[in-house]
Amino acid sequence: MIDEGQSVTDSTPWAAPGGDPAPGGAPGGHPGGGTGAGASATPYGPAGGDAPYGVASTPAPAGGTGWAPPPKPGLIPLRPLDFGTVLGACFQVLRRNPRPTFGAALLLNALVVFLSTGISTIIVISGLDRASRASTADADTILAGTVALTLVAGLLAVAISVVAQALLQGIISIEVARATLGEKRTLRELIALGRGRWWALIGWTALLGVAVALAIGVVIALSIGFFLPGDPLLALGGVGVLLLGMLALIVVSAFVATKLAFVPASLMIERLPLTGAVGRSWRLVRGAFWRVLGTLLLVTVMVNIAASIVTTPFQLGATFTAPLVNPAGQVETDLSLFLGLNIVVIAITAVVGAIGSVLTTAAASLLYIDRRIRTEGLDLELQRYVELRAAGSSVADPYQQAAGPAAS
Repeated sequence: MIDEGQSVTDSTPWAAPGGDPAPGGAPGGHPGGGTGAGASATPYGPAGGDAPYGVASTPAPAGGTGWAPPPKPGLIPLRPLDFGTVLGACFQVLRRNPRPTFGAALLLNALVVFLSTGISTIIVISGLDRASRASTADADTILAGTVALTLVAGLLAVAISVVAQALLQGIISIEVARATLGEKRTLRELIALGRGRWWALIGWTALLGVAVALAIGVVIALSIGFFLPGDPLLALGGVGVLLLGMLALIVVSAFVATKLAFVPASLMIERLPLTGAVGRSWRLVRGAFWRVLGTLLLVTVMVNIAASIVTTPFQLGATFTAPLVNPAGQVETDLSLFLGLNIVVIAITAVVGAIGSVLTTAAASLLYIDRRIRTEGLDLELQRYVELRAAGSSVADPYQQAAGPAAS
């Protein structure tokens, strides 16, 4: 239901333009079908029936309206999405509503980067400085304490990273869903819309992290047995086991990650329980595995390449600037330069990481909506929602309506 005080924009009801029928194919057909206001407003074929995507529709009778493109009330046109539309919409998520998207991502990424890099760096530098001025006996104790504190800081950073990643996935998933309907929500509203599902998403993110860590541990444990006897031939076999195990782990991880790519969206947008969201994602990906994998992989590779291009010069500068600026090797100067340059690198890494996180999460959410459009006719439900909302009627959330074949 729509609250009276919610922020809604771009809600002008779409209407098919009049005039002569336009030639060409109807780029909005899908196997889902549907009825209601949406079906009458977007005639895909004769008498408003559905026509397959890319197949020309029959012109309307004389005096009526001809074919018109699918409506675009907000982020994306309400039709099946191609790769170019998905990629463009990912960047539009950043530009359209930057405060709850880029702002939240920057805040969360900065927190994670600071905890994982900044605190550990400060602990190590402080410990080494104290050890260099202490006696031999005290130095060993200080170094042991420094190692322990670094491990604790690393574990804390991992825990906060899991929570931050889950929060960001939920925020971006809800933002993409509401932006598709032409709504522009604040960060507070997005968090409120996800109320009751945050712990499920955090638990799911933590579960994935534990599963990956256990799988890597099993592969390493299987290979260690070959190295213990000290036989060169067995050690060579251990290297082969390790390489084959890691390769198999990559293949299995890619398969499972693709099949479960829509779990966050199912949790936050449809508000399904965790087990239901897992099954929902698995069914939605069925029949489109390679398309989903290819799109997500391509977006991830593009983001990582762009991030490397931006951050590598600063990382190299942080590594080689100190010897050039301080050839005398004064410890105090080296520490000051090291801290200053690393703060710059941390800030740049946080900004680039925030952009990348928004793009990759938005891509998964857009593919989720695309799969529901193709299999359930979700575009007709979304269009009906927009039209009834513009007319001032109360209408239920279209994403949580009874689903079609993919939900069965």
